[in-house]
Amino acid sequence: MRPEMATRPRPLGHPLSTPDSGSIGAPPASRVPARIYFVGAHATGKTTLARYVRDRYGLPLISEVARSILAELEVSLDRLRANLDLVNCYQVEVFRRQIEAERDAGDTFVSDRAFCNLAYMAHHGTVMHELFRDPALEAYMRWVAGGLVFFVRPHPELAQSDAVRTAVRFEDIVLIDGMVKLLLEMYAVPYLTIATLSMQERVRTVDEVIRLRYPALAPLRARRRDEAAAGEPTPAKAQAQAQAQAPAQTQPAKAPAPAVPAAAPGPPAIPTPPPSNGGIADPLLTRYRDLSFDVTPDS
Repeated sequence: MRPEMATRPRPLGHPLSTPDSGSIGAPPASRVPARIYFVGAHATGKTTLARYVRDRYGLPLISEVARSILAELEVSLDRLRANLDLVNCYQVEVFRRQIEAERDAGDTFVSDRAFCNLAYMAHHGTVMHELFRDPALEAYMRWVAGGLVFFVRPHPELAQSDAVRTAVRFEDIVLIDGMVKLLLEMYAVPYLTIATLSMQERVRTVDEVIRLRYPALAPLRARRRDEAAAGEPTPAKAQAQAQAQAPAQTQPAKAPAPAVPAAAPGPPAIPTPPPSNGGIADPLLTRYRDLSFDVTPDS
């Protein structure tokens, strides 16, 4: 077990609220941020949607940190909640690592959670009042508000046990759902609700909102198709490239004419009588220039 988790939780004090340390609230102006969050209670399908966005748009996915912290504690979630000091340290550490994971990912990622564990902290812990006084919380909520937030609502059909929760009660899911909504409203975080159970309607909603919010964020398949099309030259371009790469055509060198010996001096030349065809001289031999034929196929 990590030593700091056996004591009172440390204040967040994350360096992300200071502008000179890679502030999470001030992304570089040279990059267009594409931060996408799926928030809500457990067992609502957030992770499935986040993986869909990861695979469709090629965004890095921020992995859940809660399970890794539980593994470090070597305790189940049900046993953890029986120890108030330990659950307080656990929830603060989960929130801290979420912030650090987003800082390390930069300003382009998809995450299946954000501040969601604070709802569990309010439900199971006793230090929420301390966290509310930490300026790091407000700074982080402003950072989340600058991204694209989908609030995924619960359905009884999705409530099922998993590797962390041995028992899932829909009443608990609804309770956490209400706390997440309270945090969204309290910090004025803009969000879009996903309330339908149909996966087809869910992904259609997500795709359309991403298209409107981040028009430059094209799906991977479309980007690869555009890149392939940009790399294939058009017929006219291919013809120009072929002509540029072809070796220059040179005319064969002509053999030098044999030297004509100087004629011996003789009698004066006799003037040639004018032609008998009315003064029109014999036509000169026409010299044809070499013609360059385009042999590039039209395909």
